[in-house]
Amino acid sequence: MTTHEILLSAASVRPKLALLTEAEKNNALAKMADALIAHTDEILSENAVDIENARGKISDVMIDRLALDEKRIAGMADGIRALIDLPDPVGKILDEYKTPGGLTIRKTSVPFGVIAIIYESRPNVTSDAAALALKSSNACVLRSGKEAFRSANAIVNALREGLAAAGLPENMINLIQDTTRASANEIMTATGLVDMLIPRGGAGLINACVENAKVPCIQTGTGICHIYVDESANIDMALNIIENAKTSRPSVCNAEEVLVVNSKIASEFLPKLKERIVDARIAAGKTPVELRLCEKAAKIIDGKPATDADFDTEFLDYILAVKIVDNVNEAIAHIGAHSTKHSDAIITESAENADVFMKSIDSAAVYVNASTRFTDGGEFGLGCEMGISTQKLHARGPMGLMELTTYKYIILGNGQTR
Repeated sequence: MTTHEILLSAASVRPKLALLTEAEKNNALAKMADALIAHTDEILSENAVDIENARGKISDVMIDRLALDEKRIAGMADGIRALIDLPDPVGKILDEYKTPGGLTIRKTSVPFGVIAIIYESRPNVTSDAAALALKSSNACVLRSGKEAFRSANAIVNALREGLAAAGLPENMINLIQDTTRASANEIMTATGLVDMLIPRGGAGLINACVENAKVPCIQTGTGICHIYVDESANIDMALNIIENAKTSRPSVCNAEEVLVVNSKIASEFLPKLKERIVDARIAAGKTPVELRLCEKAAKIIDGKPATDADFDTEFLDYILAVKIVDNVNEAIAHIGAHSTKHSDAIITESAENADVFMKSIDSAAVYVNASTRFTDGGEFGLGCEMGISTQKLHARGPMGLMELTTYKYIILGNGQTR
């Protein structure tokens, strides 16, 4: 099918989706999860081809982002099943009141209709997006990057099999077959067919959607995430948090990219940090973190000199930019100038500095004494997520079920006229 035909097919099921009961949706989710597990071998086989084709074209860290195994597929199925236990977001009465004339007015949550997701090399986005769309009574149109297309296609085939087993139309979940820019542009301009567009990927993809989309677009975030180590920080806690935020999975958007350190503890802290995430990792045969240091930091430890661009780069790799500041206000100013408003953290024992930081940092998620890696729909109790919104209108932070609904007013009368 052409991209236009797929969009028309998705739009055609809007009425059916609006009438689905919670029980029908939950039954379909269960069968989708079962089908995903049942087709593990086929999905892994297609994923192996994607990985082989991508080698030498994308970094090893991004290969890890693309790769699937039985554990990751089981995790995808678990993410689908987790939605079964969450309340149906559709049909909630958000507000209700009576007018002096006797009208009952109900502000009621409803699905958007058709949600399109353009994404790059993460196959798990396929199942997360499809499941969230179904539970929120939306049809979804998925447009995978070419690096992950075979994996995404195998996943969608399994999910559609689950839909059919539940007696629901397979075209509630759709995968665009064209991975060229033409299909992306067609989705961005599909006025009347696409009710909301969500780009998930690097800055280039997100900017292209924001700049060119004629349909409503949610700006999901590139994650230039900061951690500020305050002068009162517990050193061991800070080291543990930074090691996790930078090295547990550097290719994801909630990984730390910039470290900001108070000058009063920098001479003590930075050598310990280098030992932890550089020297010890080399000794253990792991990939060390490349430190890109401001002038002050470079006088304390060895590393590469940082350029101005390093503080505005989402590395998605084992690279960390380091900046020394004199106080919490200077840290806030630096973060404000360079953050993408995704996730930023302070490590401190000072309640006063924590309070100032929380109130001043204008990001979707602000942490005190915890890793930025928790900015995730599953970790926030949302089951899974459609993306991390870094804008302020409609949705902000991890987008779960409620963020995939809008609302309309239902007005009940008994003959009133105006």
